[in-house]
Amino acid sequence: MIINDYADEKMEIIQSYIMTVARYDFNVHEKRILTRIVEMTQAILQGKKLNQRYHINKDLFEMYDVQMPIAAVLTSDEVKHYDRIKNSLLKMTKKVFEYEDEEEWRAINLIIAPKIRKFDGLLKFKLHEDIYSALLNFTKGFKKFEILALFDFESVYAMRFYELFYNQRTPLTYSINELKLMFGIEKKYKNNADFLRYVIEAAKKELDEKSPYSFEYTPLKSGRKITAIRFYPIQHPQNVNEEFETERLKKQLTPGWTIERHILNYLKEHYMFSTPEIKNNIDLLENAQRKIPDLLMFLSEVKAKANRAGNPKGYLINALKKKLKIKAEKKAVAKDKDPMQMEFGF
Repeated sequence: MIINDYADEKMEIIQSYIMTVARYDFNVHEKRILTRIVEMTQAILQGKKLNQRYHINKDLFEMYDVQMPIAAVLTSDEVKHYDRIKNSLLKMTKKVFEYEDEEEWRAINLIIAPKIRKFDGLLKFKLHEDIYSALLNFTKGFKKFEILALFDFESVYAMRFYELFYNQRTPLTYSINELKLMFGIEKKYKNNADFLRYVIEAAKKELDEKSPYSFEYTPLKSGRKITAIRFYPIQHPQNVNEEFETERLKKQLTPGWTIERHILNYLKEHYMFSTPEIKNNIDLLENAQRKIPDLLMFLSEVKAKANRAGNPKGYLINALKKKLKIKAEKKAVAKDKDPMQMEFGF
């Protein structure tokens, strides 16, 4: 299992469809690094604060400095294998991210200047501005997927197919050449039967074992030669992460089922929260409603400072987290006191 100290990790992330179908040939660790970058950019887009061990900041030369813990891309069995990360970073410096649609073709060097700080377990590198922009380009659509499940796969092909078939409802058809280009393996598996065995079948087997989303497929022929594949999405309910599914279903509910109406109205009218934004923070708001005696009063008291901060929503979210943290710390201190001292107020 991946070791993770991400500050506010969402179990489901949104990935640009451009990234989902882009052409690249990565090993598992390279793919994990790329996925962590996607996760970080999404958190920034939502105004969330990253754990101090993570950052992605623009420098003076239109590049992005990226930092993350090595443990965020290694399993618990791999934590001392810096060589795997080192080799993956070296490979990423030599690779080109290539994307092509009906309008344009683009090729971009993925990262430069990788560094591993062994003492504090951090990896660093620079990310090209065009790569960062591609991560946030949703003009061609997007795909959602559960990030921790993605990190459980041992095959990069299973990871790519997992992204494609996550919550997919309709069949997909790709030519074998399209798939080879997408996976950056057009020079491998000259025999299409080998491609089916070592890529399609291997990915399907791992998805069937570990993922709620997998596929059946039918090879399509031109004459006697297999030239394309039609994929039919299937689901394996026994592989569903129950905790994640509970959270997903909760977020589909109208906030009015769990948050009092006057609180919802105040958030929308005075902080300009949209319903999706309230759903994204529903756990925090429910917790605040339970533990802050007069939540509406607290919201009104924070309002003036929030307006001066320039980002009222972000300021309020952080203020709620701080308030709940203080209350939790006070409760812990009280619990640790001697019962006799608590009774007489010493």
